[in-house]
Amino acid sequence: MKQPKTEARRWLAQAESDLAFAEVGLREGFFAQTCFVCQQAGEKALKALCYLRGDRVVLGHSLVELLATFAGAVAPEIREGAQQLDQYYVPTRYPNGLPGGVPAEVFTHRQAEDAVGIARRIVAFARGAVGH
Repeated sequence: MKQPKTEARRWLAQAESDLAFAEVGLREGFFAQTCFVCQQAGEKALKALCYLRGDRVVLGHSLVELLATFAGAVAPEIREGAQQLDQYYVPTRYPNGLPGGVPAEVFTHRQAEDAVGIARRIVAFARGAVGH
């Protein structure tokens, strides 16, 4: 296993790349995809923090569950944002994750814009701990 800080930086770098891609998706009107990629950016940013503390393997996709593994206070806006992004893990990708319609036609600009804002906060939260 790589050194914890090195592995954390790798995960954070991918989270930042995912966030940049989500911003392109928002601008170009791919709202469902933007919401999903924001969930991914948040997940990778939080996994960076897990690796930073020395975890050898980090499994799972729920941001809420990843946050629950941290002792101490996490800002309410980070926790609430994690709850929102977790909702985008399946329904943004699969028509059978919705009661009707297809993700590309259901998710809105507002949802994608909110998701980008949340992902920015989560990535910044991780960046503050990991550094560059």
